[in-house]
Amino acid sequence: MDTIQIKDKRFRTFITENEILKQVARVADEINRDLADENPLFVSVLNGSFMFTSDLMKHLNMPCELSFVKLASYEGTSSTGKVKELVGLNNDITGRTVVIVEDIVDTGFTMERLIETLRQRNPKDIRIATLLVKPDKLQVKLDIHYVAMNIPNDFIVGYGLDYDGLGRNYRDIYTVVE
Repeated sequence: MDTIQIKDKRFRTFITENEILKQVARVADEINRDLADENPLFVSVLNGSFMFTSDLMKHLNMPCELSFVKLASYEGTSSTGKVKELVGLNNDITGRTVVIVEDIVDTGFTMERLIETLRQRNPKDIRIATLLVKPDKLQVKLDIHYVAMNIPNDFIVGYGLDYDGLGRNYRDIYTVVE
């Protein structure tokens, strides 16, 4: 599909599934290389990162564990700037390498809050793996270790990303048509 309609907005194909999967495999190769001697805990941020997490995990060839957290800072098409922790992490991460798996980093406030929360639990290391980064929108300094793609400051849906809960199911990523 070249274009899709979700509620009041029209979207066009921005990144195809093939390109996404190619970049996910590249990120997995980097993680496999860097963390080969670790037993990392991957912490997937729901809801948006579920597709990225699933595809990433299929390419990892090391002992590892997976857990999920749910944080929210979006309403509609824009960040509220206020992060609400909805579901917490139950794993003991003391002395462990933790890899946060995120769908998109734009302002960075959600990631900053999650890192602060995780640091209180004394991990050995915290790394970030994200499908997408909006460098022009970033408002906090973050050390993002693994980035599949940098994108402009456009609103997007698909491959786990949503518009008011809709659009997560699309295989491609779409950008809004003004």
